[in-house]
Amino acid sequence: MDRIEFFKALMERGYACQGGSLVMGSAMLDGEGVPGALVKIPLKTMNRHGLIAGATGTGKTKTLQIIAEQLSENGVPVLLMDIKGDLSGIAQPGAFNQHVEKRHNCIGIPWEGKGVPVEFLSLSDEKGARMRATVIEFGPVLLSRILDLNDTQAGVVSLAFKYCDDNGIPLLDLKDFKKVLQYLSNEGKDEIKESYGAISSTSVSTIMRKIIEIEQQDADRFFGEESFNVEDLCRTNLQGKGIVSILRLTDIQDRPKLFSTFMLSLLAEIYNTFPEVGDAEKPKLVLFIDEAHLIFNEASRALQNQIETIVRLIRSKGVGVFFCTQNPTDVPNEILGQLGLKIQHALRAFTPKDRQMITKTAENYPESEYYDVPELLTSLGMGEALITALDEKGRPTPLAATFLRAPMSRMDVLTPAEIDVIINASKLVPYYNREIDRESAFEMLTAKIGNRPSTIDNRRSSGAGKRGKEEEIPNVLEEITKNPMARQIGRTLIAELTRGLFGVLGGSKRRR
Repeated sequence: MDRIEFFKALMERGYACQGGSLVMGSAMLDGEGVPGALVKIPLKTMNRHGLIAGATGTGKTKTLQIIAEQLSENGVPVLLMDIKGDLSGIAQPGAFNQHVEKRHNCIGIPWEGKGVPVEFLSLSDEKGARMRATVIEFGPVLLSRILDLNDTQAGVVSLAFKYCDDNGIPLLDLKDFKKVLQYLSNEGKDEIKESYGAISSTSVSTIMRKIIEIEQQDADRFFGEESFNVEDLCRTNLQGKGIVSILRLTDIQDRPKLFSTFMLSLLAEIYNTFPEVGDAEKPKLVLFIDEAHLIFNEASRALQNQIETIVRLIRSKGVGVFFCTQNPTDVPNEILGQLGLKIQHALRAFTPKDRQMITKTAENYPESEYYDVPELLTSLGMGEALITALDEKGRPTPLAATFLRAPMSRMDVLTPAEIDVIINASKLVPYYNREIDRESAFEMLTAKIGNRPSTIDNRRSSGAGKRGKEEEIPNVLEEITKNPMARQIGRTLIAELTRGLFGVLGGSKRRR
């Protein structure tokens, strides 16, 4: 058996899959693809997370597209963070040409043009269903992490949440939260002193400045109603294909605080909401976070620890998280060690520091008698990548320099008219894009300060009269079912109980 046959046999053993799998391409030897030496990723290991890295222009986006469209074909919903605005083409079939034909002849598999079902989401003015969360759903722990507060300041935040919970005051947006802080440090300081203790005006001022900082990056647009239900990320169409949700983020590239705030909230919400499933035959949801350095560059150590904890634990919920970035060192080592699939495109060495980085990157991959990894990292071409994954038993696969298949979907973006067609057909857009500004902390405390009748005063005095239980119970039931404020109180109680259970993660479990 010659060298090529030995190599092919090694790849066939290492990447054999009994269940469903994603075909990435064929392994390369001496710079050429070896037909039949297919590199396949088991579907059941896609909840073990992953990394797609490489210099600009080496094909990371197309690799992400290859994985996402195959997940959808296998009935797995996907969430794509589209920072650069170049992923919308996944909704339409790709075009066959001589380059695609030549590539697939070398790989040894047929090519078929296919699009996938797509839903557009947004955090800002981009077209799509708006994703929001209320302050009360964020919880005091996670909010303190985002604001990078010390223990004393975080205690003030917890006190503010407790006061609102005890008094049935909804905390929906940052305007509400600022009003509560102002009230507790001025007009309400005597009211809270006996039951909650005094708070420092210096601490409140610091928290207010932190809130203003994230407001300047439009984070206030993320807080409010209607709250996004993460179960809406886990939908399939009538044909059983997973819906690919594309979160359009092209207008927040220069606002990393907003991006990191959203990402940590989303991961915590998914962890706190989804049931435990262990290692299923396929994941329930896979997230791709493009330009991952935007999260970690602005993250404090406490925030990084929070992300690390969630990434470590979210696997058991059937959720995979993939980070896409130019340099593997953009991802902290504690998180990098949790990533089972690594796809490394070419790196460029223009400076001594670049060469040191390439040597360090090569140490992340297993040794191979067939490859000089540091040299290969600088010589990979477009559509080629180093791949190492986990097999169906969780063992690392052999390192494979891979000649990647072409995407089945369009490699270019959709036109505005094509995007409008998808937006107009969406069932989520009309629901989540409603403007809701009901009575909450800002209005209630403003009325209290002005000595006008408020919902708080009405609720405190509602039990003063003498009524029989037969009359009281129906009235309470009617209030709960018809009064939006009463429903919010119920959600607040649930949030308080859930924060006790999930406080280590900082999130709160939402209920509709």
